[in-house]
Amino acid sequence: MTLAISSYIFHNATGLGKVAMALALHTGRSGLTPNDLDWAPLPCWIGRIRELDVASRFEVPAALREFDCRNNRLALLALEQDGFVAAAAEVRARYGPERVGVFIGTSTSGILSTELAYQQRDPHTGRLPADYRYETTHNLDATTEFVRRVLALAGPAMTISTACSSSAKVFCLAERYIRLGLIDAAVVGGVDSLCHTTLYGFNSLQLVASDVCRPFDVARRGLSIGEGAGFALLEKVQSSRADVHLLGYGESSDAHHMSTPHPQGEGASRAMREALNRAMLIPADIDYVNFHGTATPANDRAEDHAVHEVFGGTTPCSSTKGFTGHTLGAAGITEAAVALLSIEHGFIPGSPTTEHVDPQNRCNVVLAGRRGKVKRVMSNSFGFGGSNCVLLFGGAT
Repeated sequence: MTLAISSYIFHNATGLGKVAMALALHTGRSGLTPNDLDWAPLPCWIGRIRELDVASRFEVPAALREFDCRNNRLALLALEQDGFVAAAAEVRARYGPERVGVFIGTSTSGILSTELAYQQRDPHTGRLPADYRYETTHNLDATTEFVRRVLALAGPAMTISTACSSSAKVFCLAERYIRLGLIDAAVVGGVDSLCHTTLYGFNSLQLVASDVCRPFDVARRGLSIGEGAGFALLEKVQSSRADVHLLGYGESSDAHHMSTPHPQGEGASRAMREALNRAMLIPADIDYVNFHGTATPANDRAEDHAVHEVFGGTTPCSSTKGFTGHTLGAAGITEAAVALLSIEHGFIPGSPTTEHVDPQNRCNVVLAGRRGKVKRVMSNSFGFGGSNCVLLFGGAT
């Protein structure tokens, strides 16, 4: 089923809202900076949202104070941009709150709250601080419930946590719920914030670059961790006058290895073909492919192989993680929103931190962004354990 995307919003290291991201894409300005987190002094570059560290910029509603944590603050910051709350209210009024679902992807949720609580535990008893609340912060469902309450929705709610494909898979879940008549519309999205677990965890796997990440570059050394949030409103096409649609999706699970992709990208190519088949399109119909493109040697090599197998070497491709960093559980929604911006602006994003494309790559990697016909875009999200998800977006015909 083709679904209309009646509103969408995202927030990451490039700035607040769609205008900031669009400006970054057009100018090639990266949001990555050297890591200056005093609570995680790791020598690397990160995609940090500094508004989260300025308490005066926003306040969690008093009725939801128990949900207060970095991850939920990030969710709230994104929700308050570009009229998304008002758009959600219109959908709620049109269908009723029980007929609007909420599906959110995250990798680590508010785990930073638990990390900080353990640092503050009683030295004698080991007891955690009295004001620590696992259920409304660290719990994987915490952000989903927080978003549900902020938007006053009462339909089905679910959290997807499949690593880097989490907030791409929420689109697929929402489509199934709407197609089966269980709901009429859905808020989908993803939120992940910086924390010790991801920074030091990926570093322990030797996947974090000490310099800025360089997707598909011959000198790529690893990823740059970022944080981000984004949301989209999905509803049936006949109920909306939206200009952009979810045309199709593909999912696969190759389970090749816990943290390494299949070297030939078999699961990735299978998901891409499924997305094309579901949308009744052929590779030549796609104007731009947004790579998952983490800048790790193995991941980029496997994705290049998979994309080339499906598209050959002519379709423009790029990874936009050089703008935002790898936002993990929020990567799917972040890059879905980039795809939607590309369609709306008629613009193919470049790769701002990539300087010299690996000569072993066979895909058409775009270094400098450019204007052009962009009617349909494929967005790839590939998670640990071979959890693959591909989304296809297109303009209204």
